[in-house]
Amino acid sequence: MKKAILYVNQFFGQIGGEDKAGIEPEIHEGQIGPAIQFAKELKDTEVTHTIICGDNYMGSNTEEATAAILDMLEGKDIDIFLAGPAFQAGRYTVACGTICKAVKERFGVPVVTSMNEETPGVDMFKKDMYILKGGNIASKMRKDVKAMANVANKILAGEPVGSADEDGYFARGIRHQAWRKDGKPASERMMEMLVAKLNGRPFTTELPIPKIDRVEIAAPIADLKEARIALLTTGGIVPVDNPDRIQSASATRWGRYDISGDKRLLGGEYKTIHAGFDPAAADADPNVVTPVDALKELLKEGVYKSLHPYFYSTVGTGTTESEAARMAREIVPLLQEDHVDGCILVST
Repeated sequence: MKKAILYVNQFFGQIGGEDKAGIEPEIHEGQIGPAIQFAKELKDTEVTHTIICGDNYMGSNTEEATAAILDMLEGKDIDIFLAGPAFQAGRYTVACGTICKAVKERFGVPVVTSMNEETPGVDMFKKDMYILKGGNIASKMRKDVKAMANVANKILAGEPVGSADEDGYFARGIRHQAWRKDGKPASERMMEMLVAKLNGRPFTTELPIPKIDRVEIAAPIADLKEARIALLTTGGIVPVDNPDRIQSASATRWGRYDISGDKRLLGGEYKTIHAGFDPAAADADPNVVTPVDALKELLKEGVYKSLHPYFYSTVGTGTTESEAARMAREIVPLLQEDHVDGCILVST
């Protein structure tokens, strides 16, 4: 009998909702939550343990949480490690990807998870593991578990996993040589695609080229002395209580903070929640990352005409392009509404 272990968050681990999102990792013998359904779908495989960790704890204490879970797994029989399904929950998808990657690297066992295509975990981890294309809400649980189990069963039986289209996972950019069942040579397939293209009929290329999002460079500001300027940062500078609960890595949130009356940002009132650098200097003087003081001084000198009364903040480390683009789409209308002419984007 093969052995499987499942990772879930505090909600699917039946501990609680957001009020319990800060719980530290726990390991339980037997099956809790989705593990019960996995036990039914997996062939000749026992789900021996369920690991539960709060989404907030994993997001804010990633290294500690990962290390604790790996220690819990030490000495356990593991033929496959599963996580989720995570649906469209941003923090949960990142947590599932993070722990799956760590388990794969430490123990050398296959890992499988499931996420919705709109979540940051997909872009972050799809090259590292099988991530099934999951639903957006928990009512898709049964379907998503079945899809994960289908791939897991093939792996456990030593059978080849099908293509991304066949088995429903996100393409990993890995190409394999394979014999076609129809035996049709490349020359015939190429001509069929060419004829289809010339006649406006649909066809699928056998060598997809990744699309690169090319952003046209904006025209320069004609007269800086008449311009209204806004300040944006990916350095994670926020009020000390982090009211928007922006994640320290793999961010899916942003915040807007009033600086209309501030000459500078004060340590003790603002801090950084960024997980990618030593916060000591930024916590002592947040202006080293988000230079409100310098912009106010340049405004006094008449270098530009006016300053947008808010700065915008998020965290860049681990944040996916799709999440960054979404946040930009949410912020830009606020800048347009205030007739901002140009933005200064600062990082770390």
